[in-house]
Amino acid sequence: MTIHDLPQGMIRATGTTGPHEGYMPGFGNDFETEALPGALPQGQNSPQKCNYGLYAEQLSGTAFTAPRGQNERTWCYRIRPSVHHTGRFTPIDMPHWKSAPNILPQVTSLGQYRWDPIPVPEEDLTWITGMRTMTTAGDVNIQVGMASHVYLVTRSMEDEYFFSADSELLIVPQEGRLRFCTELGVIDIEPKEIAIIPRGLVYRVEVLEGPARGFVCENYGQKFDLPGRGPIGANCLANPRDFKSPVAAFEDREVESRVVIKWCGQFHETRIGHSPLDVVAWHGNYCAYKYDLRTYSPVGAILFDHPDPSIFTVLTAPSGQEGTANIDFVLFRERWMVAEHSFRPPWYHKNIMSELMGNIYGVYDAKPQGFQPGGISLHNCMLPHGPDRDAFEGASNAELKPAKLANTMSFMFETRFPQHLTQFAAKDAPMQEEYIEVWNQIEKKFDGTPGIK
Repeated sequence: MTIHDLPQGMIRATGTTGPHEGYMPGFGNDFETEALPGALPQGQNSPQKCNYGLYAEQLSGTAFTAPRGQNERTWCYRIRPSVHHTGRFTPIDMPHWKSAPNILPQVTSLGQYRWDPIPVPEEDLTWITGMRTMTTAGDVNIQVGMASHVYLVTRSMEDEYFFSADSELLIVPQEGRLRFCTELGVIDIEPKEIAIIPRGLVYRVEVLEGPARGFVCENYGQKFDLPGRGPIGANCLANPRDFKSPVAAFEDREVESRVVIKWCGQFHETRIGHSPLDVVAWHGNYCAYKYDLRTYSPVGAILFDHPDPSIFTVLTAPSGQEGTANIDFVLFRERWMVAEHSFRPPWYHKNIMSELMGNIYGVYDAKPQGFQPGGISLHNCMLPHGPDRDAFEGASNAELKPAKLANTMSFMFETRFPQHLTQFAAKDAPMQEEYIEVWNQIEKKFDGTPGIK
């Protein structure tokens, strides 16, 4: 992407060269970037007067007194302070975007569920109107839990902007390409990449190649972080250098604009006479970023037994209870399978965590039939699940030579909270009513005699 690809009227700082032009590498770094020379103050955060007549403003992602290693904030130098980017708020209805708690007595969330890909309708749908909530968990009002969504986007937002005071959004594209024009810069994403938009950041979403469909994990709790590697050591899994944050970019446009805000599960709109994307320079560690899932380096068993799926965690959002996440984002991508005298696919199990899976492309090894790209499955807290009969028989009788698991990329949004279906998921989305039957053909092999059957 070059500066000429940006929306008309947007000015961007010079970024790194090569394939990451327009981005700065690193996870949790303290970045600094300016779109105009001298716009970023040196030696202090809030000078009496800022260059270019800019206003200094701090965006805080944590409490002021959070420990240094967890404290997140960014200083913005902008054309107008944010208080000028909102007027009086008017409540609006977003019928398909739901927040927790959303427990419906007429909907049974207890069960093992799977859905075909949700078709993208022909109607105009923006990032806001095209969001379809599948499950909710926890409580948005006390900032614990999550929601999972599918986005269906056919039209760019035009002079329309959005931010969530409730959550950060983890975005997983499955079809199409999107551009996020944020206060802190521009992020383009496509399938096999993800993006994180932090709580409170204003942005506009444009369709670069559509229609676009993908998955969203809305995190109400502590923000996503890299998991500890423990005895794995300093490398592999998701490496910090592969995360990319945008360089500064701003708009100076006097145009009637609509700003939509999500707050405590409710939506409001306000009208202003200009673009709110007016941050000319910024420095700090609270910002949006993207990550290429093809750079994830999986670690697994190289002798026997299948590892726990937690070994494939890309990002984790802590819960306050050590070792038990508010959310884990887990990736199952191409990898070698070499375990000896072992059942290689994921084993049968029940889990205290609730698992929502999405298929980005290819075939998932535990469900070779029926789990389509763009599809979703849900195995809720303490509900048993595992390979279907064909997967079990195939893995039980396969020749155990090294084999490349290819053409596959799926993921999991895993949370310690039960996930409750929305009305849309239960009634409108293309649920596979027969999914529970995939385990009906599993045979009883026990006959009371010793030996392996």
